[in-house]
Amino acid sequence: MSDATILIIEDNEDTRELLKYNLAAAGYEVASAADGHEGLESARATLPDLILLDLMLPGMDGLEVCRRLKQNQETARIPVIMLTARGEEVDRIVGLELGADDYVVKPFSPRELSLRIKAVLRRTPGEDNGPDELWEEDGLRVDFGAHTVDIRDERVPLTATEFKLLSELIRGRGKVQTRDHLLDMVWDTHFEGYSRTVDTHIRRLRQKLGDFADWIETVRGVGYRFKS
Repeated sequence: MSDATILIIEDNEDTRELLKYNLAAAGYEVASAADGHEGLESARATLPDLILLDLMLPGMDGLEVCRRLKQNQETARIPVIMLTARGEEVDRIVGLELGADDYVVKPFSPRELSLRIKAVLRRTPGEDNGPDELWEEDGLRVDFGAHTVDIRDERVPLTATEFKLLSELIRGRGKVQTRDHLLDMVWDTHFEGYSRTVDTHIRRLRQKLGDFADWIETVRGVGYRFKS
């Protein structure tokens, strides 16, 4: 059983109630919202441990909700699993690039969703995501236990996925890490053909690292390397 809180943002009442029933039976605390605006307000007010986010929402779609969640420092680290009946590759890529942690296509089995939720929650803040509890060099400080990054004592707001990616790069610093390896390690699965997702997250991570951006080196045709 789990004491984690999950927020469901889903406009279809039948789907929403089914999700609530199954998640409550699995031991989760469950909150729900029927549209994007209500979901955003609920996320900001309750700061759940994970959000199940439908893509096709009235008023504000799931992609926009995800974008706003990841732009807000208070909600940026909340993991998001997108739910949608649309299975086109472009939708999956856009969702992942916006910071979603996983993507489940309807119809899905309760067991499949439960396994996805557990996998995402395993890599959320509070875990030891790096080689040591604390790593620091030249003003860049990464606290793996607290899941925080500081540059010259200024906090850098990273999403859970960005922090996991930085941690993986630091863990293998000095070694070239392929895009496929990073997909496997950061997203806990391999999204065939989704190497652009890694590139997008690397670009955003570099932007947030500022003066330390060039510590993430591109190895053309292979992947990335964090300076040793």
